[in-house]
Amino acid sequence: MLKVERIEKSFGGLRVVDDCSLLVNAGEIVGLIGPNGAGKTTLFNLVVGALRPDGGDVFLKDHKITGWPTHRIARSGLVRTFQVPLLFEDLSVIENLLVGVPSQTGERFWNVWLEPNRIEVEERANENKAWDMLEFLNMSGTANLQARSLSGGQKKLLELGRALMVEPDLLLLDEPVSGVNPVLAQEIASRVLTLRGRGRTFLIIEHNMEFIMELADRLYVMANGTVLREGRPDDVRIDPAVLAAYLGTD
Repeated sequence: MLKVERIEKSFGGLRVVDDCSLLVNAGEIVGLIGPNGAGKTTLFNLVVGALRPDGGDVFLKDHKITGWPTHRIARSGLVRTFQVPLLFEDLSVIENLLVGVPSQTGERFWNVWLEPNRIEVEERANENKAWDMLEFLNMSGTANLQARSLSGGQKKLLELGRALMVEPDLLLLDEPVSGVNPVLAQEIASRVLTLRGRGRTFLIIEHNMEFIMELADRLYVMANGTVLREGRPDDVRIDPAVLAAYLGTD
């Protein structure tokens, strides 16, 4: 589903991502962990086209997407969420979901006059889809609330829902349970597992070790901009090099 080959990125004289490679197979939940400053979010930004790499390549479903703009990558089936959710705070919850629907006929100026019936049918279908999403997220009661009024965990769920409105094959989640209470964290984990059962693939950055160790099929550990270790959670958790990267050495 996703292949990153020897990707590199520097800012000035600082190499933030250094010869980094990873592979995510279809249907997997893969975790990306590492201490703060390891380069994880920068790697996400390179994968989704928010940053252009200095070297290396990114492949999505065997298609080279290096240098593609973010909207083209999203339309190809790869979307991401953010560590701090980027919502339209003054819009309602359901309006935030509707924004995520791609290629809406009503977005084109002249179609408002040329194809009003088609627009009406599309909008009704999109609203039904958004209500189904709210039910899936257990957020139906928040539909008409402003996004700014939600709790931190609910905002994470809403951003996940908005990403799903694009109907992606691969989701990159950046710390989906950061600052989230344990009950909502478990809800998010449950939704991820359900979505994997429906054919979605995930690459997840997370500092909550209990969450990601229980959820992920495999883990990549980054340190100093490169991949330090890859393997099953039970093997990674006892690796001396991983422990040293997190805890330091005497």
